[in-house]
Amino acid sequence: MQVTETLNEGLKRGYAITVTAAELESKVSEKLAEAQPEIEMKGFRKGKVPMPLLKKQFGQRLMGEAMQESIDGAMSKHFEDSGDRPALQPEVKMTNEDWKEGDDVEVALSYEALPAIPEVDLKSISLEKLVVKASEADIEEALGNLAETAQDYEARKKGTKAQDGDQIVMDFVGKVDGEAFEGGSAEDYPLVLGSNSFIPGFEEQLIGVKAEEEKVVTVNFPEDYQADQLAGKEAVFDCTIKEVKKPVAAKLDDELAKKFGAEDLAALKTQIGERLEAEYSGAARAVMKRALLDELDKMVSFDLPPSLVDAEAGQIAHQLWHDENPDVEGHDHPEIETTEEHKKLAERRVRLGLLLADLGQKSEVEVSDAEMTQAIMNQARQYPGQERQFFEFVQQNQQMQQQLRAPLFEDKVVDYIFELADISDKEANKDDLQKAVEAMEDE
Repeated sequence: MQVTETLNEGLKRGYAITVTAAELESKVSEKLAEAQPEIEMKGFRKGKVPMPLLKKQFGQRLMGEAMQESIDGAMSKHFEDSGDRPALQPEVKMTNEDWKEGDDVEVALSYEALPAIPEVDLKSISLEKLVVKASEADIEEALGNLAETAQDYEARKKGTKAQDGDQIVMDFVGKVDGEAFEGGSAEDYPLVLGSNSFIPGFEEQLIGVKAEEEKVVTVNFPEDYQADQLAGKEAVFDCTIKEVKKPVAAKLDDELAKKFGAEDLAALKTQIGERLEAEYSGAARAVMKRALLDELDKMVSFDLPPSLVDAEAGQIAHQLWHDENPDVEGHDHPEIETTEEHKKLAERRVRLGLLLADLGQKSEVEVSDAEMTQAIMNQARQYPGQERQFFEFVQQNQQMQQQLRAPLFEDKVVDYIFELADISDKEANKDDLQKAVEAMEDE
């Protein structure tokens, strides 16, 4: 077997691999000799089939296996000897397409090698960590928001007309063709106007009603209504309005706290403070991570595989196009061209990705099975009722597993760097943190 270099330009590599006919013949004979003791054939005892007959029967099929194994072996040895790591799947092409048995096999191997990553003095990196405590004002604001979600209603003055957002309490009887239909009647039913919980057009006709008023509402059931006997039919509802109520925020008291699983209002405030500080800590980490990546980007410079940069630039352009055209869900759209801006961002991402991967490998960072399982479960929650199917899909899909593992690995490498870097705490408030986050997102 002969391997000859044909291209060595930057990170691009090319090699011509020749596997001689004699090598292939020897490998086929070796495979036949290995299998011979177990082969049975009519007219011969087990293991006694003559080699020429075996070769005639199985030689052609084994020749294909021998060719593939020889080429794979040559590639593996080349990467082991050279130390090269291909950026993407190497391209392997047979160059003597008119090959016939008895000829040498000639193959062209080409790839882009991953670059050598320079050493980085991680201890020389200085970072600032924003430390934000939950103020009393922050807690009160969050508590007020909770109270709004637990919204209550109180009766309006007698004679006040119902507005959009008000709750009316009513009795109603619905009829189709003069006959009351099943499920079309209720007593003391609370309906929030504007909630769109009734048939289209129903709630709008109740705007302006008053307590103790009777109102006839006429609507048409949608053509695709789930009850076939009502689909597309006109319905008349005789409504008796009992109360008109306006929305009011729930009172900030122990009863509200109990609705959210706390013993009392003081305990709820403590829980809110802890949750807010956890959110602030997460945002501060994101800001510090961006600062770290900016520092690393300044510290290193090395050649980048063009194929990786082009692929990343294409993905960036594609994602940005879909962000600007949210109505287009599929990929049936014009070809998206990459710009210099896309390429510049792609170069940064590829450079940092290769650097973090190298640092993670050298520091033996690994994503555990438990961490992967937790990540899959977190993702599965986005598909209520189909969690098991999603879990099984991920287990059988290597690409999906890599998509989930990659951010976990990156965060663990970042945490490793944080341990070595010089980090100083800086006290800040919520507004400072918000500005830092917005500045990061605008870049």
